[in-house]
This record gives sequence, C-alpha cells and structure tokens, in this order.
Amino acid sequence: MTDLRLIHLTYAGSAKPAAHVLFDDDTTVIYGASDTGKSFIVESIEYMLGGTSLPLIPEAEGYSQILLGLRLPDGNPVTLVRRPDSNAVHAHFADLRGLVTRPADRELTAVHTTRSTRSLSMFLLGELGLGGVRIRKNEAGGTRDLTLPDLAHLSVITETRMVDPLSPVLRSQANSTKTAAMSVMKFLLTGEDDPVVDTGPNQGQRRVHKGQINLLHQIVLDLTSKLTTQENETQLRERLARIQTTIDTQSQSLRVIANRHITAVTSRMQASQELAALESRLAEVTDLLTRFRLLEQQYRSDLERLQTVSEVGSLLGFFRIGTCVFCGAEPEHQHPSHSAEETTQLHQAVQAETDKTTSLLTDLLPTISDLDVQRDTLRRRTETFLTQAAGLDAEIDTAEEQLAPLRAHMDDLLAARSTIERELELHSRISELEHRRSKLDGEGAVAATRRAEHIPARILSVFDSILRETLEAWKVPAVDFAEYDQYNGDIRAGNRPRAGRGKGVRSVLHSAFITALARYCIDQDLPHPGFVVLDSPVVTYREPVGEDVDITGHVVDHFYRHMATFPGQAIIIENGDPPADVLSRVTSYRFTGSHDGRPGFFPASPTSPRGTAASQHPQPRAT
Repeated sequence: MTDLRLIHLTYAGSAKPAAHVLFDDDTTVIYGASDTGKSFIVESIEYMLGGTSLPLIPEAEGYSQILLGLRLPDGNPVTLVRRPDSNAVHAHFADLRGLVTRPADRELTAVHTTRSTRSLSMFLLGELGLGGVRIRKNEAGGTRDLTLPDLAHLSVITETRMVDPLSPVLRSQANSTKTAAMSVMKFLLTGEDDPVVDTGPNQGQRRVHKGQINLLHQIVLDLTSKLTTQENETQLRERLARIQTTIDTQSQSLRVIANRHITAVTSRMQASQELAALESRLAEVTDLLTRFRLLEQQYRSDLERLQTVSEVGSLLGFFRIGTCVFCGAEPEHQHPSHSAEETTQLHQAVQAETDKTTSLLTDLLPTISDLDVQRDTLRRRTETFLTQAAGLDAEIDTAEEQLAPLRAHMDDLLAARSTIERELELHSRISELEHRRSKLDGEGAVAATRRAEHIPARILSVFDSILRETLEAWKVPAVDFAEYDQYNGDIRAGNRPRAGRGKGVRSVLHSAFITALARYCIDQDLPHPGFVVLDSPVVTYREPVGEDVDITGHVVDHFYRHMATFPGQAIIIENGDPPADVLSRVTSYRFTGSHDGRPGFFPASPTSPRGTAASQHPQPRAT
C-alpha cells in the first residue's frame, strides 16, 4: 500500500467524554438528522490535514485536543494531535484514542514552509514518497513545493465546496492560485511534476520585487475589505443580469404609466385653458346681458313716460285757461288757435322721441336674445369641460398612485445595481492587481517566461472515460459527454460548464470528479492520498423534469452502490438513509439527533444515555 488510511477522528478534553468515529478501510457512511455534527467531522479532517482554521460548533466547547488517527503507507499507525486554535501538531507513532498527556514523538507545524523540516506537509508527503515534488505556481514558470492541502483539496470535500460554482480543481477565485491548482491536477494525472528552473534576477532585484509584491498584496487586502458580499464575480454578474432584467421590465411599466400621466396632464392643461376662456367669455356675456337688460328697462320706461307726456300734455293744453303751459305766453298775447298749434308741436316732438326710442329698443332686443343663446351655450360647454377636467384629475391621481411605488422600487433596484457594479469593479481591480502581483512574482523567480505544459490528450481521454463511467453508473441524466477542461480548469457535461448548472447537479458532478480522479490515480498507480471524504454529495440533487430528459429516479441509490465498490477508502456524509443492501456492506453511523441510538458526533453529557459507550459504536458491515 502506497497511500494513507484514516483510522479515526477523536475529540478529547479533561472531564469530557471522548467523541469519536472510526473509519473503515473501505467505505464508511455517516448519515442521519441535521445539526448532529456530520459536516463538522469533514471540516475537522480538513483542519487536521493542514487546514488554516476550524469554525467550532457549540458542542465542541471544552474539548482541548483533536486526534486524527492515520495508517501510513508502511502500515504503521500515527496519531496527529492538534488544538482547535493552534498551528502546532504533535505526532505520536501509536494509535491513541483518548486525551493525550505524554510527550510527542515529533513536533510539527500545520503551516507549510520550505525552510523548516517540521512541516506537517513535508512529513506526510515524505511518507507518501512525494517529498520534493515541485508544481508550477505562476505563468512565468516559477515553482513551489507540493503541499498537503494541495492534495486534501482534491480528496476532502466540505458541503460548502461541494455546491460552490467554483471549479473543483481551483482553490479560490484569485488568479494567482489558478496556475498552481491546475498544475496539481496535471501532476496527479501524469505523475510528472514541474522541474525547477534557474532564477534570473539578482538579490537587489528580488528585494525590489518583494517590496512591490507586498505593496500589491496590501492593496489587494484593502480592496477585499471593501467588498460587502461573499459572492464571486460569476454570482455577481448573474445577479446583475437578473436585476437588469427586472429594471427593464419595471421601466416598461413606468413608461406606460408615465405616458398616461403626461397625456392626462397635457389634456388637463388644455381643458383648463379652454375652461378659463369660456368662463371669461361667459362673464363678459353675462355682464353685457345685465347692462342690456337695464338699457331695455330704461327704453321701456322712457316710452311709457313719453306716452304719458303725450296724453297729459294734450289734456293740459285743452282744459287749462291762463298762461300757456307750452310757451308761457299770457292770455292777452295768445291767438285763438294757439293751444292747438302748441299741442300739435308737442305731439310731434313726443312722437319723434317715441319712434327713436322704439327703434333703439327694436335693435336691442335681438342682441339680448343672441346673448341669451350665447350664455346658455357657454354654460353647457363650461359644464362639459368641468366634467372632463374632473375625469382627467381622477386619471392623474390614479397614475400618480401607481407611479409612487414603482418609482420607489425602481430606486431600490438602481441602488442594488450600483452596489453590484461597484463590487464588480472592486473584483476587477483585485484581479488586475493579483495578475500584476503574479507577474512580478514570476519575474522575481525566473529570468524569462516558460511555456505552459498541458496534459496529453491520451491521458485526458482515459480520465474522461472514467468520469463518464462514474456518472453512467450513478444513472445521472442530462450530463452526457462529461470531460475535464484543462484550459479553464473546470468540468463540462451536457455541453454546459459545471458552474452553469444548479446546486444539485454541481454537487453530483463535483463528487463524480473527485471519485473518478481517485479511481484513475489508484488504477494507474499514480500519486494520491488514497482516500476521499465527501460531504453531502447527492443530498441536494433532484431529478430534472423535462420532455427531453429520461428520469431515472435512482441516482442516490446507484451512487451508494457504486461507492461501495470504491477501490480506496471512502467516507460519505449524507442526510438521507442509504439503501438497505448498501448498509449491509459498509460501516455506517446513524445520528438520530435524539435519545434513541447515537444522537450525534458529540455526546450530550458524560452521564446522559446519549453519551454511553454503547451508543458510540459504529454499525459494522456484514461479513
């Protein structure tokens, strides 16, 4: 055997009952209720194999030691002991499963460094026969040591990474780590590392490069601290596209309602102008009618007075003796026909005035009639425009009520878009600075760039065939022609990149890739840790529904049956129950989250039935 085996994971502490799981050399399945510490087991394994941090759960409080039991390629056991908050690792060449108080056989550090022989990476990689392996770290051709986390990244998969759109090969979105990650994949598939090349720059140039790199690194950290979300560029662009689609739809609705509002306001303004003109004209006509009716009354009064004067004058002229009432002549100066002549002259004068007044009244009456007609017409038109204006006012109020929430929502969408665009700009600047830093790093390592060496097509073909066979064995639909894209460091299946699929398909493709890689390396006798740890490989998977997709309905069952034949060591963490025929062939733990059976990874208390020794035993596979 030329690979490692995980024996057990144990948490120990003073006055605390030990929490541990034992791993089978072949397949171990840990399943059951949520929030029982299943994913914490995977995170702890990753931490013990050189991880930088371990987020503790409340149940781990009070435990001061984490023990990971390993069997080395030569068959001897070793127990790694590490505190939850320390980089110091104590190696004991024995199988220890409780609180360790004896001195360590070897003091190690989880931080890999080429200047120290105490590195955990150098120790375990040396046991695997991989000491001194170099991988390419940048486009310029610089190299670095292979580290244990490089291999653990491709064999221990946490639940978060399982569904992450980021390629299973890559360790982060940073461009500065992409070359190294793809170089590790190339090393596993070919067994050939990258040779060390002579460095060109002198010591002074190296110091300058180092200062520039440190400066760029600090700027990158400052820019990264300004990021307000944990989303990567792909997720931000997807969210930006969704927001932009919503903005376009919202804009169309706003335009329709705004146009209706503008039309109503314009019509209301025109109606107001017409109404003002009508009211002004109506006031003029009403005023003229008032004046003309007064004039009519005056004319009729004048005619009545003239008629009275005509009649009374004649009577006065004929019956009164004395001074003439017409001319004032005394009787002695009057001639016999004087009264008759004066009466005739009076009658003529009154008649002339009567004719004149009657003519004026005759001319005035049609004018008054016309003005009456105009007034009635103006009143009707005014009422019509008032009704129209009221309708337009109601339409304007309705449009404004509809516009207010739409505009508020649009403001929120625009603010969200601005935030995402600012985040993308920060990501772009970070990527640019990291590219410059990577370039400077390369220039500080070698004199000239070195051509990238790709994985030969014949090797890729063999690996792709194993990947496809794995997916076919799991009966996964709609992922035909799966392959590893070495130029982008990602998986393609069903003519689509893995990042473009849903969470369920991403997790299945990630699991298939990791297991296929392990099978390939084991079959070809190539470097590999020899084990895989998969957290929730199919828990989020749902069968696709579509007219062009054949639904199998048995992906989860086929996954377990296929993994039961895995040539190395497999540790699977899931929520759902495996098929009964698989449980009889593998070592399994069922966490119940209750007092029945084993509640979880950590016992509830030293005296609780949940913490008894009987509840801690695994269910062994049938012989």
